Amino acid sequence: MPIRVAHVGTGNVGRLALAGLIESPDYTVTGVCVSSPEKLGRDAGDLAGLEVTTGIAAVGDLDDLLATDPECVVYCAMGDTRLKEAIEDCRRLLAAGVNVVGSAPGMLQYPWNALPPKYIARVEDAAEQGDSSLFITGVDPGFANDLLPLALTGTCQTVEQVRCLEIADYATYDGATVMFDVMGFGQPLDEVPMLLQPGILSLAWGPAIQQLASGLGLTLDAITEDYERVAAPTGFDIAAGRIPEGGLAALRFQVRGMVADRPVIVVEHITRLREDLCPDWPRPAQEGGSYRVEIVGEPSYHVDICPTSRNGDHNHAAIVAAAGRIVNAIPTVVAAPSGIRTMLDLPLVTRPGRFVEAAARV
Repeated sequence: MPIRVAHVGTGNVGRLALAGLIESPDYTVTGVCVSSPEKLGRDAGDLAGLEVTTGIAAVGDLDDLLATDPECVVYCAMGDTRLKEAIEDCRRLLAAGVNVVGSAPGMLQYPWNALPPKYIARVEDAAEQGDSSLFITGVDPGFANDLLPLALTGTCQTVEQVRCLEIADYATYDGATVMFDVMGFGQPLDEVPMLLQPGILSLAWGPAIQQLASGLGLTLDAITEDYERVAAPTGFDIAAGRIPEGGLAALRFQVRGMVADRPVIVVEHITRLREDLCPDWPRPAQEGGSYRVEIVGEPSYHVDICPTSRNGDHNHAAIVAAAGRIVNAIPTVVAAPSGIRTMLDLPLVTRPGRFVEAAARV
């Protein structure tokens, strides 16, 4: 019997996740919740970018969504700029007896040693009350810096360092809030955006680093961070808007999990808005962007992950992967014990959303 699933959020990830739910025979979509007034009342198929009419009209309130009696909610609402609200949304859903799988809030991917215990306890208590479970995932933070590196370290006799990189041109990423408000692209370099405020990088990627540390059997002494920024030599346009001359156009940051004075786990991002910027920074393994896992040990590994899509470029492919990871995990999470679940305690998810003939994929 298909699992009854409701959906929250129809942005870049949410739209593709909703399409996956609608097209899969494994799920019955019960409702869709949106935050934008212009999306209220629109059909779920329209919001998912599909040429189908589902008869499900978007609502703007979680209570209305819960009234559709879902077993699980896919939560893809914005979490970067509304962390407390996103945590409270998840807590409400869990307390109502509804499992949650989603892309936000990212800190619930692995909150231990990252969030204050009282906040974790509130979510765990809600899950116990509702006998429900929660799993937050994606690509990065997500499977590119938890599942993939730990699959490799499990073959090693010794490990000295694990490094996970995203190397990408974000010029085609159409997400103005993330690009401008969170990451600060286009802003003068004397302004410090939200992401680069002291401690925010560690809050955003600290859970992924702590999860890796747990999987490796390590206790970290500290998490440190640093970044470099480069201004645009001339003005130019990107999918999300205009980058003026002198505005931020390239960003490189590192978040390090430290044992004593040694970085043993590193998450590094190299983000350009033009291919010609910062030629001395690491380059992706394919045009546009790729992910990389580097392990120093015995044996050592250098593994490039190059997502591609028939329907878009590297940025689109990565978003498809994030949505697929979320949607495909639903049956496993619904069957899991109550509480905050992580990649470390869930069975391996191997089944794709659908298996189709090659001719149908052209």
